[in-house]
Amino acid sequence: MEIRADRGRCLGAGMCALTAPAVFDQDEQEGLVVLLEARPPQDQQASARLAAGTCPASAITVTERGRPEPS
Repeated sequence: MEIRADRGRCLGAGMCALTAPAVFDQDEQEGLVVLLEARPPQDQQASARLAAGTCPASAITVTERGRPEPS
């Protein structure tokens, strides 16, 4: 699994940081997404997928086996 976060699309809602705090954070200046783990360990992958799915701006992309998953 590989994760990408598009700060240009991010609205700063913070759903990612609330859902998967070991994978995502928010910067203190603008509240935009900060990706902490581009390749999260197995025990963090389910929450990372959930965070991508709940992002209101669709700013998070999860790729598995070379293909992007719909978020």
